[in-house]
Amino acid sequence: MPVKIVETKEFDLKKPILVEGFPGIGLVGTIAASYIVEKLKMDLLGHITSDKFPPIAAVHNKVPLHPARIYKSKKDNLLVLFSEFIIPLHSIHDLSERILEWCIEKDVKEIISLGGIVVPGQENVVFGIGSTPKLVEELEANGIKTIKEGATTGVSGVLLADCYSRGFPAISLLADSKPEFLDPKAAALVIDALKKLVNIRVSTEELVAESNNVELRMKELMYKARDAHSDYKKVEEIGPMYG
Repeated sequence: MPVKIVETKEFDLKKPILVEGFPGIGLVGTIAASYIVEKLKMDLLGHITSDKFPPIAAVHNKVPLHPARIYKSKKDNLLVLFSEFIIPLHSIHDLSERILEWCIEKDVKEIISLGGIVVPGQENVVFGIGSTPKLVEELEANGIKTIKEGATTGVSGVLLADCYSRGFPAISLLADSKPEFLDPKAAALVIDALKKLVNIRVSTEELVAESNNVELRMKELMYKARDAHSDYKKVEEIGPMYG
């Protein structure tokens, strides 16, 4: 079965921005995206599924959910997509292609990816990559340091390259993070950078304070997903590089 995006609620947004967070260094993307969903009280729009994904359900507030989900906020004209399991390597290209196709079908204005990056000696810094010269200028105008040479990997990296190839507007925001543990502080940094580009009201003060609960919840789900899938790979093996 190919990667499918299943909508369970009405899509009633016009030219929304899509924010995505896939597991990577410090689980920054997943932590940040799920926090935005919680604080904006976003509605579940649907989920992403494939027979190549780990066979698990995430249980939150006594409700069983698909671990890769899409949320919507009509008030903020915003979509948020995130996964609570590391995407198997052999599914990355298919997933990226399907996300971009869906965004084109839904007339999404722009994709913004959230993630972490390991940069020795660079603490509390958010780096940005844009798929168009205009977006690179926008990043720099907002005080976000852009990457000139390097590489970024995983779903967000492939999606960014696909967007560039097809002229689709996309940005990747990467906060300096620690690869050996979950990093809610870095997640707060990328959210604060996102707020410079998108008009959303999300305070990050509680994120670091809630870091212990976030870490326990994410670790439990990641371990279950890894055990459920024989091809599960450690995130450190596909961590981003920079330049």
